Amino acid sequence: MKLYELAPTPSCKRLNIFLNELGIKDLERVPLDLRGGDNLTDDYRLKSINAKVPMLEIDAQTRLSETVAICRYFDEITPNSLALFGEGALEKAQVEMWHRIVELEGVMVAFQAFRNISQIYKDRETCVSEWGSVSKTRLEAFFPKLDKQLQASDYVASNRFSIVDITAFVLVGFASAALELEICANYENIQRWYEQVSSRASVQSV
Repeated sequence: MKLYELAPTPSCKRLNIFLNELGIKDLERVPLDLRGGDNLTDDYRLKSINAKVPMLEIDAQTRLSETVAICRYFDEITPNSLALFGEGALEKAQVEMWHRIVELEGVMVAFQAFRNISQIYKDRETCVSEWGSVSKTRLEAFFPKLDKQLQASDYVASNRFSIVDITAFVLVGFASAALELEICANYENIQRWYEQVSSRASVQSV
């Protein structure tokens, strides 16, 4: 089993925190240079359905792309009682709901803002700086919603740590560093939660 990744990227950070929570350490890792185009080679495109990272190669015929799909696979094959995708019908639905919200209104918008403003991949995709600025404004409008939810709950989806907290934690860190947004300084509930998640061993070792 091999994990193809660029560890510092947000998607790979999400997966690695999840794997740390499950205690998975012995996994062969293949580092890729995305800026150099390792993910755009014919060989990698044959393996990965979306030519992105992370990508898990289970065997010569079986591979998984997309971060959450890989997380679900490891959660299913690893005996644990963490309930990172929730426990019981209602909590599982709440985790799914908030995860979609954080991904669609947060992560995807942050990526659009960063890629279009920085134009880091302008050699391989169309970048529109104006759309990057609009996306950044849309992202800023998301954090009051997250802060309000964290006022009512210890963690994002419920009072239990879940995959949503991993995704939202990586989002806040990425938006703060890459887009220079002062999130924790402006939202006390996010700051309290961010410090709480930062103290977890799974996060500190990434």
